[in-house]
Amino acid sequence: MRQKRSYGRVLVVSTLVGNLEVALAVVVVLLYVRTQPPPDTPPDYPAIGAGLLSAWTLVGLVTVLLSVVFVLPGVALADLLGRRLGRHAAWWSAPLIVAALQAPLLLWFAAYNDVEPRSLFVFWASATASLSLGALIALPRGDRLLGRVTLWGTAVVAGTGLFGGLGLAVGLLPAYEPPRIGPEAMTGTWVDHTGNTLVFTADGRVTASGVGGRSSHDYPGNPSPSCSGSGTWVYEGGRDVWAQKVRVDIPGCGWPAWGVDGTAREPRIHQHIGDPGSGEKYKLRKASGGS
Repeated sequence: MRQKRSYGRVLVVSTLVGNLEVALAVVVVLLYVRTQPPPDTPPDYPAIGAGLLSAWTLVGLVTVLLSVVFVLPGVALADLLGRRLGRHAAWWSAPLIVAALQAPLLLWFAAYNDVEPRSLFVFWASATASLSLGALIALPRGDRLLGRVTLWGTAVVAGTGLFGGLGLAVGLLPAYEPPRIGPEAMTGTWVDHTGNTLVFTADGRVTASGVGGRSSHDYPGNPSPSCSGSGTWVYEGGRDVWAQKVRVDIPGCGWPAWGVDGTAREPRIHQHIGDPGSGEKYKLRKASGGS
C-alpha cells in the first residue's frame, strides 16, 4: 500500500528547492563576476551580503507563493494522472502540467505588453524548468525526503562555490586578466566618460585635452586636476599583464603611471582616484577607429 501524500511536505520541499536554486544562482553569478573586468567602483561586498540576507525573506515568500500556485497543483494533477494511467505516469507529467499552468498567465501578460515571442518562450522554459524541479523532487513519498533534499541541495550549492573557486585559482575557469596591449595598441585616441581625450602617436608623443586625474577634493595634499597639454609617453610591459603600465609625461599633469584593464576588444587605461585604497578608478577607453 502506497504512503498517503502529504501536501504540506510537498510545499516545504518545493519552497526549500526554490531557495536552494536562488542560492545556487547567487554562487554562479559571483563566480561569473570573477571572469569579467572589474567595475570603476569596486562592489561593497559586505553591503551586498547584508542586502541579500535582508531580501531572503522576500525570496522565501515568493517561493512559497510559486509553490502554492504551480507546484502543488502540478503534483496533485500528476497524482491524479498517475492513478488513471499507472503509477509511472506521474513523474513525466509533472513538468508538462507546470508548463500548462503557467501558460494562461504568461499569454495574458504578453497580450497586454510588448513582449517578443522568443523572450516569452525563453522565460516560460526557464520558469518551467525551475518549478518542475521542485515538483519532481517533491513527488517521492519517503519519510526522509526533506532531510535528503536539505543535505544534497546544500552540498550542491557549497560544492559549486568550492570547485568554482578552485577552478578560478588553478586556471580551469578563465579568471579575468587585463589584455596585453603593447605599444602598438596604445597609438590613437583614448577618451573618458565626458569626452576628454589623450591622443598617443607612434613617435612617443601624447596630447591631453581636459583629462582628469586626482582631484584637489580627493587628494588635497597631492592634487592632479584636469589638464591639457603635450608631452611624451612610454609603455612598460612589466613582468605580467597586471604589471604593465603607461607612463605619460606632460608638464603640469602630475599623473602616476596609468594601469591597464578592460578587454582585448575594449582596452582601457586608468588612474586610481578617491580615498587611498578605495579601489575607485578614472578610466579612458580606446576610441572606435582610434588606431
